[in-house]
Amino acid sequence: MKQLAILGSTGSIGRQCLAVVEALPERFRVAALAAGANLEELLGQIQRHAPELVSVGDAACAARLAALLREKGIRAPEIHHGREGMRAVGAHPHADIVVSAAVGVVGLEATYEAVRLGKQVALSNKEVLVAAGELVMAAAQKAGRELLPVDSEHNAIHQCLRGGTPKEVRRLVLTASGGPFRKTPLKNLASVTPAQALAHPNWKMGNRISIDSATMVNKGFEIIEARWLFGVRPDQIEVVIHPQSTVHSLVEFVDGSVLAQLGPTDMRMPIQYALTYPERVASNQVELDWARLRRLDFEPASTRRFPCLRLAREAMRKGGALPCALNAADEVAVAAFLEGRLPFLGIPEVIERVLSRTPRARFAMMDEVLAADAEARRMAREEVQRLTATATAAP
Repeated sequence: MKQLAILGSTGSIGRQCLAVVEALPERFRVAALAAGANLEELLGQIQRHAPELVSVGDAACAARLAALLREKGIRAPEIHHGREGMRAVGAHPHADIVVSAAVGVVGLEATYEAVRLGKQVALSNKEVLVAAGELVMAAAQKAGRELLPVDSEHNAIHQCLRGGTPKEVRRLVLTASGGPFRKTPLKNLASVTPAQALAHPNWKMGNRISIDSATMVNKGFEIIEARWLFGVRPDQIEVVIHPQSTVHSLVEFVDGSVLAQLGPTDMRMPIQYALTYPERVASNQVELDWARLRRLDFEPASTRRFPCLRLAREAMRKGGALPCALNAADEVAVAAFLEGRLPFLGIPEVIERVLSRTPRARFAMMDEVLAADAEARRMAREEVQRLTATATAAP
């Protein structure tokens, strides 16, 4: 039986990971959980899985959680909080697998520590490889461990690559739904509302990833991730629009053969694959409904409609601190858009301005990544204020 530590247990991926654990109780148990401030959800997870250690966002959350556990008569695990708590979960001595599903750079240090310790890491957190891909992959190589992707696109590529050798790969093809604005007239994008941008046609996701899908910066992040995960050149990674989200990604080999992975829009499938790899374990939870599968459409991804794709490739090409700045600027810009302080088209504008101000310095240690992230966020907030002031001053 393998023991799991989950970073981001109360988020969407964390909850679905626990659903997989509950469906396969003979294979997995939970050693440690890290959450933020959703204490009610965490309380239920503690009650069901009895982890040895949990971490929450801050000291106030830790005190509140301890009180709730006493009130309900639930045996309390060891409770930590903040950055130290996240690292304690990622480095838990009994954890065989660490699921990195925390949103944002909050999970970066803990995931890096888990990789350094030689733990098997199932990776869902995009920021880990976007912000610090070179550092993290160097640590994985030194530890002799492969990162197992949880995101449906990279998980699909991982599965397809089992059909050939690295030298036989011509290119990787990431599929994208195109989000809610795939066919929206370009002139209408300036007036897009947060409610419209959050209405993803295929997936139920958190706020930031939903907006990232609408701008397709998420696909830009995935290009960067694929470059690190699979050791291919940037020019070997393509993106195509596939509105049905049934083909999760494809691999084209040098002989012209193409392998594709198909599945339902349900994250439990790639999560289970990552947790049970190299085995494939029977599951009655999810399956593709062939009766509803009528057609599979593919079309080019326009950088005119989705300028964030161009910006992500630029950041990847220049390297250094730019991918880290790309992620940080996007997070700040998305928050401003959701709060009504920035128009939808202001998101790529803020990102582009921050990238233009970011030096190409390479990272030698994790503290430098975190410092670059903080500086990019500062610049992004500055750019948001500048755009807001310009809009307010306009007649």
